[in-house]
Amino acid sequence: MLPATALTSRRNELFEELKERLHASPGTAGIAVDQAIRSGIESLDCLLGGGFPLGSLVTLEGQGSAGRWSIAASLLAQVTQRGLGAVIDDGELYPPALEDAGVRLDRLLVVPAKTPVGIARAVDAILRSRVARVIVMGAPALRAAVWTRLATLAHRAGAVLLVIAARANAELAGVATVRLGCMFERAVIRGSRGLWGCFSGFTLRAELRKHKVARRAGGAVSLRSSFLKPGGA
Repeated sequence: MLPATALTSRRNELFEELKERLHASPGTAGIAVDQAIRSGIESLDCLLGGGFPLGSLVTLEGQGSAGRWSIAASLLAQVTQRGLGAVIDDGELYPPALEDAGVRLDRLLVVPAKTPVGIARAVDAILRSRVARVIVMGAPALRAAVWTRLATLAHRAGAVLLVIAARANAELAGVATVRLGCMFERAVIRGSRGLWGCFSGFTLRAELRKHKVARRAGGAVSLRSSFLKPGGA
């Protein structure tokens, strides 16, 4: 793990780069959504038709430890091998868990924000800067016009905006390119059950509820993960 001072220095450098890009390119042009970022989970990528489409707003929906952050962590791990990712931190993020999942923390921009306005502004700035290929955020109470703006910016930037929600409301569901429902299935125990058993992960079910690019919905896959996020997966 990198020292805290190194992470802080790297984060400051990314913020400076973000500011420079915002001043250098105030206007952006739309792009065709014809590429995808693989999640690193083969069965999920197959369900999605190759991965998460670039230029999209994607919702991961489910209650509590439904595996939403497991998918998000896997996607961030793929992205940070060659590029940059970003997470809007509401105060519950635990970076060492992301690092254990394969995420490179020196290529992850963590932006603290707790209020709906602060979260929306942070995501807006990152998308306009085009500094990150994947941005992970929660689902604050935002007006339909704000969700539409963020979805439009994600499309123009060719980024994947991943929104983690219990369930997408009408405003969010309407602008989402892809909606995935996540459900916890069972814990995976290594060794004998009882006192000598050891938790080694869990399986979750991902259900495709909407795919605007492929113009389809339906289908589900079971996934296995060992990633746990404090406060719920």
